[in-house]
Amino acid sequence: MNDVAKLVLPDGQTAELPIIEGSEKEKALDISKLRAQTGYVTLDPGFVNTGSCQSAITFLDGEKGILRYRGISIEELAEKSSFLEVAYLLINGNLPNQTEMNGFSDSISTHALINEDMKRFYENFSSRAHPMAILSAMVSSLSAYYTEATGGANIDDLQLNAARLMAKVSTIASFSYKKSIGQPFVYPQDKLSYCENFLNMMFAVPTTEYEADPVVVDALNLLLILHADHEQNCSTSTVRVVGSSQANVYASVASGILALWGPLHGGANQQVLLMLQQIHEAGGDVDKFVAMAKDKDSEFRLMGFGHRVYKNFDPRATIIKKACDRVLEKMGVDDPLLDIAKKLEARALEDEYFVKRKLYPNVDFYSGIIYRAIGIPTNMFTVMFSLGRLPGWIAQWKEMMEDPQNRIARPRQIYTGSQLVQYTPMSERG
Repeated sequence: MNDVAKLVLPDGQTAELPIIEGSEKEKALDISKLRAQTGYVTLDPGFVNTGSCQSAITFLDGEKGILRYRGISIEELAEKSSFLEVAYLLINGNLPNQTEMNGFSDSISTHALINEDMKRFYENFSSRAHPMAILSAMVSSLSAYYTEATGGANIDDLQLNAARLMAKVSTIASFSYKKSIGQPFVYPQDKLSYCENFLNMMFAVPTTEYEADPVVVDALNLLLILHADHEQNCSTSTVRVVGSSQANVYASVASGILALWGPLHGGANQQVLLMLQQIHEAGGDVDKFVAMAKDKDSEFRLMGFGHRVYKNFDPRATIIKKACDRVLEKMGVDDPLLDIAKKLEARALEDEYFVKRKLYPNVDFYSGIIYRAIGIPTNMFTVMFSLGRLPGWIAQWKEMMEDPQNRIARPRQIYTGSQLVQYTPMSERG
């Protein structure tokens, strides 16, 4: 039997709360029966101290700077794996053998095309529509084309629908970009790898041959791996909450895309570029803005430094910094914003104020720089985040559906409004 903690309440009631211990020695109090036994609920704004599920997908230790997918360190996966292999690992729970990898890759290639009718949807979006608005709408509409996914959630066809999502989101995203710049859509090609295919659909034009630079392909592969899952963050929790109602995987993923859109979540790397633009337009004086960031009376904040969860360093940032250096050197881009970024990074890393507070550049800082260097427009940054996070969302949805303890999400609240108030007729209102 598990250990228990005893809770003593002011009205004299006591409650025994089972202590749950995870495989990495994390401990939790099981409060699932607290209200039934005592009438009390817990209050935890933002759920920052509340575990919503037990999961075997991703382990994160913010104090030690550890991130693992299915027990494998992010450092090892970043060095040795491909994005599709990581996607298979997250969704299925194990690294694929060669036969399984070939089948998964072929399935994604097979489903990369979208229904031709869906191309008409793009005609009706405003030319100023944000790509995330288009992406979420298009992903949600996929369930209208695959009848086995409509209505209640269907776990039996998940392998097929997972391949469809992995394939079609890449196509939908690139078509969204082409729509925004008025260029013709470029269809996917089976002969190309996942990352090569996406870059080709983004940047190829009918009049010119396009061949993706291997350094850019490797950098994109790495970025997608680093974003593939990150425990119970806002968008992942949203996918689980929506899926708990038995919503299908397309609707659930579309909800995750919308949650990711927020500037406090997936929009962070876009905020980094806006900050760099602000510094550039003010004359490019990095020291001035670093001083402002340290001034508690200043409203200026350095974006892309520190992390909500990581209290030491973001292990993804350590990995991606090397890729960032390679890309900038290879591309030889003459860009004042990238010059400012490099100066800002160097200045912050040697400043005692930032070092003492462990405000190191995070993954959002470096990913924004890489995306800009390879030609991804700023308003597509969050779309790129969605593309990387997709296998994590699918894996989390699948795990929840297979969990016999899964229940529809229904948080409680502490009501703070008026007590019983009598209705006032219109004629008597002031």
